[in-house]
Amino acid sequence: MVTTKAGDSVVAVSGLTVHYGGKAVLDNVSFAVKPQEIFAIIGPAQSGKTTLLRVLNRTEDLAATPQIKGSVEVLGQNVFAIGDRTQLRRRVGMVAPLPVGLPMSIYNNVAFAPRCAGHDNKAELDELVERCLRQAALWDEVKDRLRELGTKLSGGQQQRLAIARALSHEPEILCLDEFSIAIDPVTTARIEDALLELQQQMSIVLVTNLTAQARRLSQRTMFLWSGRVVECGPTEQVFGETPEKAETYAYVRGEFG
Repeated sequence: MVTTKAGDSVVAVSGLTVHYGGKAVLDNVSFAVKPQEIFAIIGPAQSGKTTLLRVLNRTEDLAATPQIKGSVEVLGQNVFAIGDRTQLRRRVGMVAPLPVGLPMSIYNNVAFAPRCAGHDNKAELDELVERCLRQAALWDEVKDRLRELGTKLSGGQQQRLAIARALSHEPEILCLDEFSIAIDPVTTARIEDALLELQQQMSIVLVTNLTAQARRLSQRTMFLWSGRVVECGPTEQVFGETPEKAETYAYVRGEFG
């Protein structure tokens, strides 16, 4: 797989349209994500935000057979021309809104994917598990009970475990879909701090209904509404007093959505 050069966009989407039957979920969407950037996607429910994330690493293929038009390049390659989708999904990690812990130990939740990829050196796995749990701001809470079931952790801890599991692939892009939808503000803040540190190593595409979260974390923000891009630009512009569109101004101030 081709690796992007320094300064290139790690994601470049142009004219993306996704239909299910006669319904357009995304309509002529275009945007780019830069290296080591947190790129936020905001918008009301049913705006196509999750579908867009799932197109980036072809997990949309697992759920349905959409009709897709347009260009989607990720890490320098056309995603629709990639034969090895597993390798793509290792490079483009995905974390769902509600955590799904594997029915195994905390340790094995993180080590599972590397083992499947052929990594079986215990010392190396120990190091990887600790690193991923630290990056997900979970290590200090679980380091003495790594053999306990991951499914017995609290909701916030399971969400961080899901992030650690995604990081075990050592992705170049991390996609997060409403990671704070079911966790408390304190845990949300801890994950946000972790994301700001992870940004030094990868690009992050963040779908969130919390406009304040997008404003805190991202460098650029895209506002989707009914599958179309209303506005995409620097976060300070989108959330400022003079965004390009009146709809943007109204949405980020809570007047609808």
